[in-house]
Amino acid sequence: MTESVSSARQLPRGRHGLPREEVIASQRERILSAMAEAMVENGYVGTSVAAILKRAGVSRETFYEQFRSKEDCFEAAYERAVELLIANIVDAINGDARDPAGPTESDRMGRILEAYFDGLIAEPAYARLYLVEVYAVGSKAIARRAQLQEAFVDMIADVLDARTDEQRFACQTLAAAVSAMVTARIAVDDLASLKALHEPLLDLVRRSGDLYGAAMPRQSEVGA
Repeated sequence: MTESVSSARQLPRGRHGLPREEVIASQRERILSAMAEAMVENGYVGTSVAAILKRAGVSRETFYEQFRSKEDCFEAAYERAVELLIANIVDAINGDARDPAGPTESDRMGRILEAYFDGLIAEPAYARLYLVEVYAVGSKAIARRAQLQEAFVDMIADVLDARTDEQRFACQTLAAAVSAMVTARIAVDDLASLKALHEPLLDLVRRSGDLYGAAMPRQSEVGA
């Protein structure tokens, strides 16, 4: 799994001789991590720039050199969270690239779900940021949230070979259902129950035949 939010590296004290680019990157990572962690305790509305600075261990000047505002910092933290999650899912989908036979569509769908849940559990602060706190930020952030969900739909539709408008819509409803169930659990800090969703959701896809895409057997063939 990728490095957790709380493990962003602190620069050594005093003179360190590190390149400026590395210093800026380290400061940025700490600020984004601090933003996510502060919102776990106080939510987006209750999180001040001062609280972010205290957690990140940077000055106000350093913060405003990189971000125009708290909302701008949130947007950057959101993109970082999405980057981590998508990378985990893509790695999971391609996990058996060395196997000449390759994974089945059912296997790949299972990996999407497993990587998604694992990513949320590994990064709970970022998970809360883009699933819960995003709705307190404003319409621009919510629109970005919708784009992320469509990216998830694209992955599902590609794996299950959704060819028709009806199959694409079914993939959208599946993604929306997963999002709603996951968001509710993240909101009440019930991370332990996320993994329990994996098998029932995968079984639902298997039993649905070609509802979601041509890759799965038709419903009339499932019983056979």
